[in-house]
Amino acid sequence: MPGSRLTQQERRQIAQGLADGLAYAEIARRLDRPTSTITREVMRNGGPAGYRADLAQRATEHRTRRRRQAVPGEPQTLPQAHGGVSEAVREYEETFAAAFMASGMPRMMSRVMACLTLTDTGSLTASELAQRLQVSPASVSKAVAFLDSQGFVRRERGERRRERYVVDDDVWYRSMMASARSTAQLVDTARQGIGVLGHGTPAAARLENVARFLGFVSESIARAAEQARDVLHTKPGTTSD
Repeated sequence: MPGSRLTQQERRQIAQGLADGLAYAEIARRLDRPTSTITREVMRNGGPAGYRADLAQRATEHRTRRRRQAVPGEPQTLPQAHGGVSEAVREYEETFAAAFMASGMPRMMSRVMACLTLTDTGSLTASELAQRLQVSPASVSKAVAFLDSQGFVRRERGERRRERYVVDDDVWYRSMMASARSTAQLVDTARQGIGVLGHGTPAAARLENVARFLGFVSESIARAAEQARDVLHTKPGTTSD
């Protein structure tokens, strides 16, 4: 069964498992499927709260028909503004987006991030993203605004003054540093609460522990990001000194 497409009955079992509060790994074990298959299936069809077996089945059938109609008898490719994309890459893009979603990133932001990361240029315009993802420009704009605020993308002016959204080698470093800063802000807020609640109270003691824990995490993230930054600029097959 592993390697074959999910059946409608399996999708019903996935929906039931989610309703019962089962983890993806447990649902996968019961279906004898890889956990990644279940994660991708759920994330591409509404997420844990919005997954519906019948809708997921119809969406899969629609994608299958679209692929068959693309170029009958020829290897299927999806021409894009940045070049042809094979069906295998398209499938992996969905898997990559599902991984972002599993980490807590919203669905549209995950799709945009995956799309940008998997292009050779690492950059696309809003219209190219909208065409590639088959969504509205407004959806792209909202997703990019979120990714920009988290340090995942940067903007630059391209041809004809069109704005391009870029994922470069430093994107993960900037994202980790943004995470460290936001965690540090939470530490400051927690420490403010200690004085408000009164030293020695159980609630203040709880906040003190939270502040110490998150402070350590924030400093560790920033330190590790600085130490590992060179890895992002190391060519495959080489090691940095």
